[in-house]
Amino acid sequence: MKAIRIHKYGGPEVLTYEDAPRPEHGEDDVLIRVHAAGVNPADWQIRSGKRGVLEEPFSMTLGFDVSGVVEATGSNVRHFEVGDAVYGMLPGAYAEYVAGPAASVAHKPRCLDHIQAAAMPVIALTAWQALFDAGELSAGQTVLIQAAAGGVGHIAVQLAKWKGARVIGTASARNEDFLREIGVDEFIDYRTTRFEDVVRDVDVVLDAVVRDADDDIDVLAGETLERSWSVLKKNGVLVSICTRPSPEAAAEHGVRGKYILAKSNAAQLTEIAGLVDAGHVKPTIAAVLGLKDARKAHELSQTGHTRGKIVLRI
Repeated sequence: MKAIRIHKYGGPEVLTYEDAPRPEHGEDDVLIRVHAAGVNPADWQIRSGKRGVLEEPFSMTLGFDVSGVVEATGSNVRHFEVGDAVYGMLPGAYAEYVAGPAASVAHKPRCLDHIQAAAMPVIALTAWQALFDAGELSAGQTVLIQAAAGGVGHIAVQLAKWKGARVIGTASARNEDFLREIGVDEFIDYRTTRFEDVVRDVDVVLDAVVRDADDDIDVLAGETLERSWSVLKKNGVLVSICTRPSPEAAAEHGVRGKYILAKSNAAQLTEIAGLVDAGHVKPTIAAVLGLKDARKAHELSQTGHTRGKIVLRI
């Protein structure tokens, strides 16, 4: 099969389009013929060595977001059959085939094509687990979503509105109309307004500002997190998907700080698919590129200014 692999850490130039062995599947696994794969910041953070733990040289197929069709099932798999359209969070998604636990995938939302479905798993699970598992967001509460037009952010806006929360979102001015259309109640242009000057007593802050290898962006992102403490009400919670919040800073402000790293969860993916089919949630696609164009996809993602998700068509 064809795949995008890396054999050392580095910039987009280390991404290689090459032949790779088709993965084997175990008794609890499914083998999926991939139709599309989503691109996430975690992908290029791994590629650059920012999340790297392997000794060079090595061979790694990147990607976690997948949408495709079941090609084969393990002997213990009962919920899927060959030919089923599925989506999920599995490592090695930048390839023509991927194999992994059946417990990590769910039936694809019926109203989405594979491109749209491939945009969903990582960002939807991240938003769900940040807002509801860590943030315990409920109807009638107020949430501030930092970087609301990004991949995680724009899904978080829709999930929070479905839950019945009031949503405040920060982004650049060009995204105001888009965010109001998907449910933001109060928009803040982070380039012209300091959010802490106009926001008070929110129940949950979701910090979804992507950290890049670039020092300036990293400093800006860190400042956003630190400035977020003051807008929370007592015992409110700041949930970051990028950096572990300081327990000392949380205690000083009388609030809570949590960090989440999305985990595969088929039950949540199934519930999210139901929300998509019911019209409550819809992914926005920033760009669709071929598998051979993974380098360009990473370059676009690393700008930190894409609206929604970038997807690779396999």
